Amino acid sequence: MITTMLWSTILILGILITIHEYGHFKAARSVGVRVEKFSIGIPPRFIVLKSLDNLIKIKLYFFKWVDNKIKWDVVFEKELSRPGKVGSNTEYVIALFPIGGYVKMAGMLDESMDTNIEYKDDEFMVKPYWAKIWILSAGVLMNVFLAFIIFSSVGYYQGNSEILNEPLIADLQNDMPAKISGIQPGDRISLVNNNKINTWDDLTSVIHSLPNEKISLIVERKNELIEFNLTTSSAPIPIEGRIDTIGLIGISPEIIYSDISIFESLNVGYLRTIGTFNMMIMSIKMIGNGSASVSDFGGPIMIAQLAGQTAEAGWIPFLTFMALISVNLAFINILPIPGLDGGHIFLHSIEVIIRRPLTLKTRIRIQQIGMSFLLVLMITVMFNDISRLFN
Repeated sequence: MITTMLWSTILILGILITIHEYGHFKAARSVGVRVEKFSIGIPPRFIVLKSLDNLIKIKLYFFKWVDNKIKWDVVFEKELSRPGKVGSNTEYVIALFPIGGYVKMAGMLDESMDTNIEYKDDEFMVKPYWAKIWILSAGVLMNVFLAFIIFSSVGYYQGNSEILNEPLIADLQNDMPAKISGIQPGDRISLVNNNKINTWDDLTSVIHSLPNEKISLIVERKNELIEFNLTTSSAPIPIEGRIDTIGLIGISPEIIYSDISIFESLNVGYLRTIGTFNMMIMSIKMIGNGSASVSDFGGPIMIAQLAGQTAEAGWIPFLTFMALISVNLAFINILPIPGLDGGHIFLHSIEVIIRRPLTLKTRIRIQQIGMSFLLVLMITVMFNDISRLFN
């Protein structure tokens, strides 16, 4: 399970962050902004390519014995000749740990806090407002587009889905109460705590109303009635503008699929993408009106757990989860918080409104406040994740 969690989390975050940063990279190049560095992963650097006039420099980094101690240093270096080719002077970096990414644009004050701004023609700060917004929003747009493509592709592959409204178990989730207790695919649940179950709706209604409680199930299996005693798990979900906790045992119903056209699948992709955005907006509203708190939300550990669970469930659940995270990444990045893409857009919009640029000192101070807020938020969600592990 831990191995699955690791590779699935690395794959999801690696792809989504790379796509996001590639959006910034292409948008910057499209309006003539010089990109100094395009880095994928978390340092230390592993492979470095630099595009120069007439050649490309390649460097490979690894552990090396230098001055009687082991250092992470260049172990291989080569120049590839490209006669007549004009280099972009961009440094392309693949870091050792393939999660994360970064695009450093000339003349832009970002999380690196690099204040070397010379206001040259190929720098970010001299570009018109529309070009800045295009560059800053391109990462978010790429994440939204990727989610739309995944949702559409999954929709086309699955077709129209209709749940067979019978209490018949089609699949079970690993490490969940039903599978642990010995319930099997094909079992039909007839009683839950002596409540007669006629439909799948009856079953989910009863289970959802009993989070973290001991329950008794009567199951029909090959004309035999078998009793199972188990304890439900739980999960928080948004219901009618509030966060509610529901009971779960890790079972799935029989689903009937029918083919759809490519155009119908595009509509499915659109509706699912918009629906995911609406869920995020609802979550923010619930925090605002007090019906939910930051403690209800998870961070990297929860993402890793869900990534592992969906990976074990199959490629369709895994890709669907990737699309959900892609929309979440887009939504969070567009929020007007300094340090995020939305924060940069907000500051440049203020400059347009007041008709003068903010001073470098003011920008640095705002950036520092935003980064501090994001650090506190990250610590909070990590604390939530760790707390759930021990509950």
